[in-house]
Amino acid sequence: MKIAVSVPDEVFEEAEQLARRTKRSRSEVYSRALAEYVARHAPDRVTEAMDRALAEISEPADPLVRAASRRILKRSDW
Repeated sequence: MKIAVSVPDEVFEEAEQLARRTKRSRSEVYSRALAEYVARHAPDRVTEAMDRALAEISEPADPLVRAASRRILKRSDW
């Protein structure tokens, strides 16, 4: 989708330099920047993404590791 936005000259120049340095188009630089900004302001999306990643890599907890972890946590000051 095409949109028109106004940005300060300094921001524009920095974005142009970044695009050249990373060999990306101006559109890609702005699109990635906006996506990152939106993600930072949508904490539920970040949490959901982390939960999905952990679900993919998680293994059943080892009973010995679980017991050792509990002992360590009981001795720790909170």
